[in-house]
Amino acid sequence: MSINLRTVYAFAREMYPKVSTEHIQYGTAGFRGKAEFLDSVMFRMGVLATLRSRYREGAVIGVMITASHNPEPDNGVKLVDPKGEMLEASWESIATDLVNVSDQELEQHVAKIIKENNIDVTTSSQVFVGMDNRYHSPRLLKAVADGVIALKGNVKEYGIVTTPMLHYFVVAANTKEAYGKPTEEGYYEKLIKAFELLRNGRLENGNYRNNIIFDGANGVGARKMLQFIKRMKSSLNVTVINQGIGPGKINEDCGADYVKVQQRPPKSMPEVAPFTRCVSVDGDADRVVYFFTNDKAEFQLLDGDRIATLIAGYLMELVTQAEIDLRLGLVQTAYANGASTDYIVNELKFPVSCVPTGVKHLHHKALAYDIGVYFEANGHGTIVFSDNAKTTIAKAAETKESAKTLLLLIDLINETVGDAISDMLLVETILNHKGWDVQDWISSYNDLPNRQLKVKVQDRNVIETTDAERVCVKPEGLQAEINKVVANYKRGRSFVRPSGTEDVVRVYAEASTKEDTDNLAYEVGILVQKLAGGVGPELTKPSSAHL
Repeated sequence: MSINLRTVYAFAREMYPKVSTEHIQYGTAGFRGKAEFLDSVMFRMGVLATLRSRYREGAVIGVMITASHNPEPDNGVKLVDPKGEMLEASWESIATDLVNVSDQELEQHVAKIIKENNIDVTTSSQVFVGMDNRYHSPRLLKAVADGVIALKGNVKEYGIVTTPMLHYFVVAANTKEAYGKPTEEGYYEKLIKAFELLRNGRLENGNYRNNIIFDGANGVGARKMLQFIKRMKSSLNVTVINQGIGPGKINEDCGADYVKVQQRPPKSMPEVAPFTRCVSVDGDADRVVYFFTNDKAEFQLLDGDRIATLIAGYLMELVTQAEIDLRLGLVQTAYANGASTDYIVNELKFPVSCVPTGVKHLHHKALAYDIGVYFEANGHGTIVFSDNAKTTIAKAAETKESAKTLLLLIDLINETVGDAISDMLLVETILNHKGWDVQDWISSYNDLPNRQLKVKVQDRNVIETTDAERVCVKPEGLQAEINKVVANYKRGRSFVRPSGTEDVVRVYAEASTKEDTDNLAYEVGILVQKLAGGVGPELTKPSSAHL
């Protein structure tokens, strides 16, 4: 099979010319931006995915077209590596260089990637492509497919799917279906079968009621939840709101990010009884948070930290009951609420690791355990099981019921990536088994009040951190000043870190009361302005600030 790289240039020039000169960078979320500027990016990512597949000896590579929790006019693209993980870090810079070269340089640049990575372009390649339900996604999917075709690769288009579904398809295909069938039906079948076996016909138990409100963020998660409902034998009664039908826009006044950041239900939330279990996912269904309103009409959030502690406690119970020796660990970032960390360490006696912000850091650390649990506070997370864990659990399942439960949980969990629907079914399973409602769940510990601020600075790179971003090493003296301020507050904790995308420094603070938290955040923010080149207006002083 011979490949003429002139085809790549011809496609780019005639159909996908580069219309923006602005430099863009491949990050944790891949490339994101306004949809009208992304056609050339998508075409080039199709080219790169084909090269990556050949580099990995014909393994399937995934390409997902989504802007996740961003507003509807945005879109984005990210590549999925053979084991369902994010694109290897060394290829992030290859992706960045490829999308930023001019159309005239493109042919030569592709030749350079092939040569430097010793890629045999005569071998076969396989690329799976999926997209969310934004109105511009079909056009961008065609651009990706044309990028694959330009290098004579094989492309399989899955149409509208959630991000976790595409990850699942990639792993299922690359494991020759050991992980499951790489089809939409295969995905539903695997999760529903495990969920219904775990339910075992007992739909209600103790305080647990079998009803839930599901906020689909007007995104693809709503569509797929409706498909789940069709296939489930009433094993979970789900009312889907924000289905993406009618005027509602993706993530607008709804979805996991809105609920978490605004600390309120979606605007379109129907009237429900106090303590009704509600769940919100984001636009591509890889984040999930729970919430409810109590009998005083107060909003209560159960975020990624709460989900992580619920899962960790349950897994620990099962492992103990099964009398098996496995290394368990929970991975958090510095943004995890201090109360959740205290509860995990002191009450559950569950080992905790802290890593820098970003899913790839969490996932990588979780792989160091036999059973690794990770969640960001925003609701993105999953559980990974080592081969040793799977073998040990399977052996124990011959005689122990708790080990049989663990085996079914492995099938229910999408280990490849945070999967909002899979995570929701897992939470529902645990609450059912425990006989808990949301009041039981939230009463396990009390969150510390926390506050986040953004401080504009001349150059975010003046801030350097260490110890999983919890300690600031540059500019010199800033951390010492932060330590002095924190010492004035009961259960005080604060850290600063540079944004990954804009010239701002992010400040996180928590303390025993809301008033103290606001004051601590303000004082640390002022220190950043003074010592790290703050620009723009001074921070607004809380009425009770010490300064």
